[in-house]
Amino acid sequence: MNNTFLSILFKRPAILLLTAASTIAAPAAFAATQTVTLSVPGMTCAVCPITVREALKEVPGVLKITPSLEKKVVAVTYDDEKTNVTQLEKATRNVGYPSTVQPGKTQ
Repeated sequence: MNNTFLSILFKRPAILLLTAASTIAAPAAFAATQTVTLSVPGMTCAVCPITVREALKEVPGVLKITPSLEKKVVAVTYDDEKTNVTQLEKATRNVGYPSTVQPGKTQ
């Protein structure tokens, strides 16, 4: 190492630490927010959307959940770096509410 680099390294450790921390904390460049509408035909009472919402809240990466009992659907916004539609469907199925993606309802 040359003397200039060593001088900067020892005189400015806070700058180097901040630079390293900001590099580590930077979000992934390819992460994207997706929204999907799942058809949940088994939602038939007022408690059903609550159960489905609670199950989806447990899936890492889920950002927003909007169930509709009237339409028997749930719109889910999620980080596609952390989860996917298969995991969302699995979460609803595991609490007794099988779901499928509504055609044309993925953004």
